[in-house]
Amino acid sequence: MKQLYLIAIFCCLFILPFPGKGQINKQKQSGLTVQKKAPSPELHLDFPNLNKLAYFRDDKKLAAIRKLEKKKQYDKVLPILEAYVGQFGIENFYKDTYLLWRLGQLLEKQGSSEKAKALYRLVLKHHRTDVREVASYYDSLEENTKDYYVPLDYYYELVEYRKSIATFKPPKGVYLNMGKPINSTYADYGPTIRGEDDTFIFTSKRNTLGLNGRANEDLFYSRQHNGFWEEAKSFGKPINSIYNEGSATLSRNGKTLYFARCESPDGMGNCDLYVATLQENGLWGDIENLGKNVNSSGWDSQPTLSAKEDTLYFASDRLGGFGLSDIYYTYKDKKGGWAPAKNMGPVVNTRESEVSPFFHPLYQVLYFSSRGQLYNFGDFDIYKTYNVQGHWQEPRNIGPLVNGMGSEYYFAIDASSKNLYYARSEANDIQNLDLYSFPLPMEAHPLAITKVEGTLTDSVTLQPLSGIVSVVDLENGIEISSKYIRPDGSFDFELIDNTRYMLVIQSPDFFTIERELALKNDTTVNIMTRVIDYSIPMVFSNIEFDQNQSNIKPDMHAVLNQVALFLLDHPYFRLEIAGHTDAAGNPEFNLSLSQDRADAIRSYIEKKINIPQGRIDAMGYGSSKPLREEKTQEDRQVNRRVEFRLIKPEDM
Repeated sequence: MKQLYLIAIFCCLFILPFPGKGQINKQKQSGLTVQKKAPSPELHLDFPNLNKLAYFRDDKKLAAIRKLEKKKQYDKVLPILEAYVGQFGIENFYKDTYLLWRLGQLLEKQGSSEKAKALYRLVLKHHRTDVREVASYYDSLEENTKDYYVPLDYYYELVEYRKSIATFKPPKGVYLNMGKPINSTYADYGPTIRGEDDTFIFTSKRNTLGLNGRANEDLFYSRQHNGFWEEAKSFGKPINSIYNEGSATLSRNGKTLYFARCESPDGMGNCDLYVATLQENGLWGDIENLGKNVNSSGWDSQPTLSAKEDTLYFASDRLGGFGLSDIYYTYKDKKGGWAPAKNMGPVVNTRESEVSPFFHPLYQVLYFSSRGQLYNFGDFDIYKTYNVQGHWQEPRNIGPLVNGMGSEYYFAIDASSKNLYYARSEANDIQNLDLYSFPLPMEAHPLAITKVEGTLTDSVTLQPLSGIVSVVDLENGIEISSKYIRPDGSFDFELIDNTRYMLVIQSPDFFTIERELALKNDTTVNIMTRVIDYSIPMVFSNIEFDQNQSNIKPDMHAVLNQVALFLLDHPYFRLEIAGHTDAAGNPEFNLSLSQDRADAIRSYIEKKINIPQGRIDAMGYGSSKPLREEKTQEDRQVNRRVEFRLIKPEDM
């Protein structure tokens, strides 16, 4: 009879920390020193003409490129084409997208794959024609680098699995309606929170009708007291008026308010950005339009201040942008005024819409909502981008725990990075939005920049294995979306440094792997495990009972726990346990002893994971099924065994 012998340790785990490439900065905030680790800088493509020239064209250079292409002198084409693309203005990105694609191809042929992929991403973000060929090719390049998130419904099944393990804290991620102190029976949205986390500002339509019989948008605020938000109050006049006001941001000292006002007689367009100052008498005044350097003849709204409060980011649908609406910024010049607004460029903005920017009050992280970025889950998704060495990095989707199949926008994060606030509707009724808060998931956290990357391979064949990887924060209860292992067996997560995590890898092909990580710096985790062969029983070397005894010993727990967790993780699998003895002694006693041992193991597993009886069959066979003829003590030892056979459901 063919047998499979497994040792008690099912996998080999190699954890290799490697030096973090990010820079450490220190910044003073409200009297506190905040230590910040920046992400590793990414490859950056410069387009110096973006906010200077609408469209660049040089017919002589284009003719030279075409001529060299025709002669297949690609080594000569590359420098000319690269210099030409480097002079692109905004309009070039949708009018000459094919030049980005061609440059990417030439760079890839020369081995500059990362630069090529950056160009392919720009093609996909800015094309206005059918580019399925580019999308398909780019997906093939990213097959072993992109994230494969587990569907949300299945993710919550995994959450239930975690709750049964005593060492894991159940995740806290649930939508919490902010309740009557904040929400009304009308639409409430556009939240922001002051850097000290004590003032919550939002937009509401709860007041009387405004111009032309339409609902009037006004600004409201609430202060936090003993961990609770007080009943919201209107900013009142002169901030609120018969015109629509909303989308505000407040300075750290609470004395300067930037907000949007629409359809005002002194406006330059549909909606403009304004500033107001808190007076000594406690009332707001000195309301001023930010002027032509900031506002346009279109829609300008949703302002957010940088951490140093010297840069203002906002959304606008003005002419000359990349898409339907873009993110722009303005900064204070030497005289203290706001400089002419600039477009944030083709990495952040796309041919679609980018709206509701939010700058984290402590860190160089900008959050915004987009429906044109890559790897979008629904309509509008929330992304984050880091400013590293003066350049904005490729935006990262903050994951399915926040971004669903619908639209996510109008959001804010508190300075302590514990809670996310944004508007949503239970019935997808945008006319009746409410404000919600819930604990900030890991993908959205500004400090989640320490990389854990790893591989999973078969210890026998050395081939990559598939499965689901989950990471559990053991200290803070922060949720981290589970991911499928990539086709090449790789996976990675961006986590918070100096924190303890549990790495959990699950699959019907092998026993669940659990390893704790005390994360310090970027880390590589290489795991090798043995695939389960369902056609033969498994025998574990450390499942050995004392002579004539059936008590479960402590050194058996590790293996039995692995088997138990596999059953818990795969609720439709069954287990058969077969107890065997050697031929020494009384056959009837041996038969009874083998049954007692099988029953003891079954009882241990059932109690360990609290599963109903009936999924585990336990049988004792005494010495009736020997593997060897017993001539030596070694033969007897081989015959004394407990066999485990996992039974797959018929439809798997």
